[in-house]
Amino acid sequence: MTTATNRYLRIIEAVFAKRYRAGHREVAFDRSDLVTAAEELGIALPKNLGDVLYSLRYRMSLPDNIVATAPQGCAWIIRPSGRGRYRFTLVAEVEIVPSPALIETKIPDATPGIINLYALNDEQALLAKIRYNRLVDLFTGLTCYSLQNHLRTAIRGVGQVETDEMYIGIDKRGVHFVLPIQANRQSDRIGVVQIEQDIAVCAAKFPGLTCRPIAAQSIASDTVALFELQHTEAGIRVLCEKHYRLVPPDQLTPEEVSAYRQSD
Repeated sequence: MTTATNRYLRIIEAVFAKRYRAGHREVAFDRSDLVTAAEELGIALPKNLGDVLYSLRYRMSLPDNIVATAPQGCAWIIRPSGRGRYRFTLVAEVEIVPSPALIETKIPDATPGIINLYALNDEQALLAKIRYNRLVDLFTGLTCYSLQNHLRTAIRGVGQVETDEMYIGIDKRGVHFVLPIQANRQSDRIGVVQIEQDIAVCAAKFPGLTCRPIAAQSIASDTVALFELQHTEAGIRVLCEKHYRLVPPDQLTPEEVSAYRQSD
């Protein structure tokens, strides 16, 4: 465990322990509580305080002492609840991860060679591959256009949120859709909070469009998992999942193309 990871876990564990009471399903706290906890623990406060919450919400598992308080079948997540305010919330446990049993669909890689040459291993590199290969179009069956990267806005009752990329789509009947995309590196995990925030952004900024939230997970340097999510009474659930492997054109055989046609 790295020093930073251990530091973040100790801080959030102290915040939870101070405010949690047995039977509570929500535990509210403020950003300032992180500062107080660090001072009481004698821990040097991270220069980027926001990275503590970002890491705990999207990259790391919560400390075992917090996880142990959740009833069977439930899990704690951290949701924003206003500017500088957050809350631990118990939700039905769900893990959104690429299925190892799902078939990969080979797609001739249309990513420009110079982009592959200089691409970094981050969310922007993944979003670029998705964009150049029109994977959102293929996945949804819509004609889609990238509207904006890193759409950052404030939502009433939620606070400051950010969507990795926003697409606008249109179907054969002329119906318009808004498709928020959350991109995750192979080492990161898809969080239900991200999807909930994307849905909230679409409801506030594009109330007249049908929202179809998408999550993208890098499986390997050439393979992408796409998920379409849906908000249900049980929480965020996976509506559809597909895996696409980007290959040079000469690695896609006529037999494979024929097999795709027959399975359509």
